[in-house]
Amino acid sequence: MPLSQISEARQKPALERRGAEQQMWPVELPPSFATAFSRPFGQIKSLSTSHLFRAPFGLILPEHRPSFTRLSFPPSLLCLDMADTVSGLKRLILESPPGEWAINQLRELLIGALKQGPIPQHVAFEMDGNRRYARSRRMETVEGHHRGFEALARIMEICYKCGVKVVTVYAFSIENFNRPKYEVEGLMQLAKVKLEQLTTYGDILDRYGACVRILGQRELIREDVLEVMDRAVARTKHNNKAVLNICFPYTSRAEMTTAIRSTVQEFLSPTPPKNTPFSPSRIRQKILSSQFDGRESLPTIPDEPLDDGEYDDNDSSSTTLPPDSPEPRLLTRSGSYGSPELPNPENITVDTIERHIYTADDPPLDIFVRTSGVERLSDFMLWQCHQDTHIFFRKCLWPDFDLKDFIWVLLEWQWRHKQSDRENPSAKARTAKARNMME
Repeated sequence: MPLSQISEARQKPALERRGAEQQMWPVELPPSFATAFSRPFGQIKSLSTSHLFRAPFGLILPEHRPSFTRLSFPPSLLCLDMADTVSGLKRLILESPPGEWAINQLRELLIGALKQGPIPQHVAFEMDGNRRYARSRRMETVEGHHRGFEALARIMEICYKCGVKVVTVYAFSIENFNRPKYEVEGLMQLAKVKLEQLTTYGDILDRYGACVRILGQRELIREDVLEVMDRAVARTKHNNKAVLNICFPYTSRAEMTTAIRSTVQEFLSPTPPKNTPFSPSRIRQKILSSQFDGRESLPTIPDEPLDDGEYDDNDSSSTTLPPDSPEPRLLTRSGSYGSPELPNPENITVDTIERHIYTADDPPLDIFVRTSGVERLSDFMLWQCHQDTHIFFRKCLWPDFDLKDFIWVLLEWQWRHKQSDRENPSAKARTAKARNMME
């Protein structure tokens, strides 16, 4: 009788007594023998490196165990029950009240240690990897985004505890509208529900005095979602200690286009002519008025300052206007009387455009973090990234991002920041001045 039939015959009674379903797995094991395994509880899994299967050691027939031991398999390969037991005990300990208390104390200790060094004022997160997280765990895509929101709540609290003033997150890109309709609708509904929970039932924002700001193209947002966002902004507008910038929907190219459009509109608006009551020409006009009879008209004094010798000229002092003549208009730089003066385009600088950027009131960007291992900015915070911005790419997916990952980001930034201060003392003075202005 073949070896596989003997194995099946000897295992079948025992498996039936345990009430398990039988599914035979014939396996060819190197170098030259074969056997069969049963799969009663889904514990047999194939190895990607060879044509082998791993199973609990108790399912292997006694006469075949010496052959397995000669293959020098590691214990975890032959006995998954032990690994499952250890994993269950670990989870039980960590989720128990004493375990949670110990973890919280350790987190507070680490955050307190980080606060002893320099702290960034503005941190941006590109939350990438929610869909891959869901696919790797056979979840719905929306469930992966739910886990991503939980990670955001954790990171927000860590940042605000450390002393970060501004947290900016990339929640939804304009390019995401190209995804399937059901996924876009799910993201809109998720944003609506989670933002309502964050501002109504959550206490993180009020605890740390953080206000919510929505950055992006508002005209692309659904009406019901936009109403929830406006309520969230209104509920937190009294907070002034920290800021949570939610970019939704957003791309840096759209932001810069909006800023340039606003700058052009500002420079197309004419400035009123300079004719203040306390200008030198008005003061000079007032002095001369005391030398004329009230029935005579006074000469018009231009805005530009004149030399003292010009007023000694007889022609200029004797010039009068008819009583019913209209008030003379001022000559502007453009050469026409009374027309408003337009700003000079040469005066447009980086600071001019900076005033129209979404983050104009925020401190400069110190740290940019992107998860999932992708090393590109993907049209996020392109204007805000400058020579002093430190960019970090982390391989973990966003739902897995926690203090254990963020602590290395802060430690590396603190080390780089101290190195930069040693090499460039003037930069240190500018940084200290900017921080004092923010405080």
